[in-house]
Amino acid sequence: MNAPVFSNHGCRLNAYETKAMEELATQAGMQDAVVINTCAVTAEAVRKARQDIRKLRRTHPDAKLIVTGCAAQTEPETFAIMDEVDVVIGNTEKMQASTWAGLAGDFGTEPVQVDDIMSVTETAGHLIDGFGTRSRAYVQVQNGCDHRCTFCIIPYGRGNSRSVPAGVVVDQIKRLVDRGFNEVVLTGVDLTSWGADLPSEPRLGDLVLRILKLVPDLARLRISSIDSIEVDAALMRAIATEPRLMPHLHLSLQHGDDLILKRMKRRHLRDDAIRFAQEARRLRPDMTFGADIIAGFPTETEAHFQQSLALVSECDLTWLHVFPYSPRPGTPAARMPQVNGKAIKDRAARLRAAGQAQVEKHLNAQVGKTHRILMENPTMGRTEHFAEVRLDAPQVEGQIVTTRILSNSGTQLIA
Repeated sequence: MNAPVFSNHGCRLNAYETKAMEELATQAGMQDAVVINTCAVTAEAVRKARQDIRKLRRTHPDAKLIVTGCAAQTEPETFAIMDEVDVVIGNTEKMQASTWAGLAGDFGTEPVQVDDIMSVTETAGHLIDGFGTRSRAYVQVQNGCDHRCTFCIIPYGRGNSRSVPAGVVVDQIKRLVDRGFNEVVLTGVDLTSWGADLPSEPRLGDLVLRILKLVPDLARLRISSIDSIEVDAALMRAIATEPRLMPHLHLSLQHGDDLILKRMKRRHLRDDAIRFAQEARRLRPDMTFGADIIAGFPTETEAHFQQSLALVSECDLTWLHVFPYSPRPGTPAARMPQVNGKAIKDRAARLRAAGQAQVEKHLNAQVGKTHRILMENPTMGRTEHFAEVRLDAPQVEGQIVTTRILSNSGTQLIA
C-alpha cells in the first residue's frame, strides 16, 4: 500500500489547504489515492488541471483519483465526466475529516460530493502549523469573498468571506515561532476584508498590530495580496511604525483605466491606486509593490491598455503578476464584447516586459546596500522586499543573515 499523492494547482491558499488535506488523509489511513487540488482563476488553470489528471492517471493506473479545489467546486461536472476521475469533492468537503474517513473506508460513496459553498458560514477549522518551507510559514486568516468582480469566478468556488478570530491566529503564530520560524505570511482570498464578520468588526490592521504586540519574538510578518481601497488606518500605522512588518505589499489593482475598472466592478479608480502607493511610500520610503494586472479585459482598447502600462511606472510597481484575460462561464465579463486573442497575448507580453524592466531597476538600486536575508535554502534567500538573493557561502536555512549586495543577474541579487 502506498501513501496518497497530492498535486496542487493555483494560489498559496490552495497550497496551504493541500497540506491540510494531506494531514486529514493520513489521519484517515488513506492509501493508494491521488488527489488533485484545482484552481479556477482562468480557463487555462482548468485546462492544466484536466491535463494533470490525465497524466496522473497514466502514472497511477490503480489509484483512487479524487479531484477537489475551486474548479471542482464551480464546475464539478467538468471533472465528473472524465473517465480518469473517481470522485469530485467540493471546497467545504475537502476540509472535513469525515470526508476523508469516508473515502478511506468505503470508496463506493457518492461520486460527486459538492455542496452549496454560499451556505458556509463557519471560519476555517483546518489550521495547521508550519505550512511552507523551513524558513517561512503561511497562516490562513480569511477565506471567501463578498465582492463580485465581473471577471472573477473565485467567490463561487470559495463562498462568502469568513474570518479566523484574532486569538486563534495569535496562538498559532506563537506555536510557529516556538518551532523556529522567523517569518509568517498572512493569507486569505480577500485579506483586507478580515474581521468584517467578527464581533466588533476589527480590521486587518488591528490584527497585524495585535500579532506584533503579542508575539514579540516574531522576526518578520508579511501580508499577502491586499485590496488597497480597503486598507484601514491601523494598517497604515503599522506600515509607518512597525519595522517587523515587511516593506512589500502585493496589490490587487487589475487595471489602470477608470472605465475598465468600472466594468470590472472594482471599488477603486486609477487615482486611488496612485494615492495609496504614494502614501505608503511616504510612510515607509523603502516600500516595494507587486500587483495583479489583467491584460485584454473585454472592451479594452489600446488606449485603455496604455493606462495600465503607465500605471506600472506611476505606482512604481516592481513584481507584476500579469493575467491574460480569459472568459469564465457564469461571470458577467464573459458576456461582454471580447478582445482579440492575439491582442491579449501581445498586451500581456508588453506588460511583462515593463514588469521585468521594473525588477531590473529595483535590483540595480540594491547593489552596494546591506540587506537582511531570510535563507530559503543554503545558498538562496530573500530580502525584506522579497527580492531573491544568491549567496556563494552556504548558510543555515531559516536563519536571517546580514550581507552586502555585490551585483545582480537581472533576476537575482548576488551577495
